[in-house]
Amino acid sequence: MTTANRTTIAELASLLRPALLRLTRIVRNQRVDMSVTLTQLSAMATLRKHGPMSAGELANCERVQPPSMTKVLANLEERGLVRREVHPTDRRQAIIGITDAGTALLDSERRSRDAWLTRRLATLTAEERALIQQVVPILDKLAEQK
Repeated sequence: MTTANRTTIAELASLLRPALLRLTRIVRNQRVDMSVTLTQLSAMATLRKHGPMSAGELANCERVQPPSMTKVLANLEERGLVRREVHPTDRRQAIIGITDAGTALLDSERRSRDAWLTRRLATLTAEERALIQQVVPILDKLAEQK
């Protein structure tokens, strides 16, 4: 890769990063229930996607410290959005799973964000929407790289 090519890529990164951050922040704020934090929503989404797991496993998936996850789960459990069950092989541990109420909240949040984004996309031209559709797989590829 040439120096000029690296500069062009770095310039693209400098343009793309703030645009992605702004859009992400705005989409995240299209909320139904502001009493549930983004951290709590993320924990529930992980439980929904990966199924029941221990608090330690969930903390690891969410890249937070276990004591922080304990607080998150206590609040969610108090609200009936997650449930604790005894671990099938280690009765000292609990397995955390999302409840129907938690799933309903996640669905409601998703619908709210999708509705906002749908309204915004409708303001674009057909050509602009087609370009965005082409970019989505590329953004997914960037997100999946480690």
